[in-house]
Amino acid sequence: MKLDIYQVDAFTSEVFAGNPAAVCPLKADWPGDALLQSIAAENNLSETAFFRRENGAYALRWFTPRSEVDLCGHATLASAFVIFHHLETGAPALRFDTRSGPLEVTRDGELLRMDFPSRPARRLAGDTDLSAALGSEPAEVLLSRDYLAVYDTQAGMLALDPDMRLLEKLRRGVIVSAPGEDADCVSRYFAPHVGIPEDPVTGSAHCTLVPYWAQRLGRSTLHCRQLSARGGELLCENLGARVAIGGRAVQYLRGQIEV
Repeated sequence: MKLDIYQVDAFTSEVFAGNPAAVCPLKADWPGDALLQSIAAENNLSETAFFRRENGAYALRWFTPRSEVDLCGHATLASAFVIFHHLETGAPALRFDTRSGPLEVTRDGELLRMDFPSRPARRLAGDTDLSAALGSEPAEVLLSRDYLAVYDTQAGMLALDPDMRLLEKLRRGVIVSAPGEDADCVSRYFAPHVGIPEDPVTGSAHCTLVPYWAQRLGRSTLHCRQLSARGGELLCENLGARVAIGGRAVQYLRGQIEV
């Protein structure tokens, strides 16, 4: 069986930056889950997205090298980029049906704007295991799908050198964040429990970051940056029960795989 494959760098306008995602449009029925997982493991990127046209929308699934996940921002952005540039070049918007419900993506020139569910975090008294894994005690610890550890300064957040073995034992993703020096907020993201030590840019983490920083800063629109080695930029808006996450993308690779 041959499948088309694209590799797209998301949340950037330049190759070799942002977060690379593999995208595989499916023309026939869904392959078995074991094959989808094997393809994702072979690609060895933080996410591989698979989609097919169903009932006027696109059914979309995301796989890390280890497991299927319930929400992924950069691979959704990359999938939308492929559809807008190769499959429905005249479409102003599209809808994905996912494990996290319907997700809409609209485009404004090269900027793609995703409509995602908001995932506000609740404050915790603290977490000794999290602080030990990060190697530094945060100013605040919160919990949603992921931990959110907030630091006072960008420099303090960048200085973190987490113990991945201890982070993996937490069995959750970990967002670390701080006020930005040239952005409203900055962040990093770690998820070794699903095979991603440090993710380059994490759209879904902003489902939690946006409501937190919108409340703290008293504003609904946010300029966000993820400060991994590759780095990425996100233009976000707090919409109450939803968040808008905007970014650009650029294609790196187009080809076929044989499985």
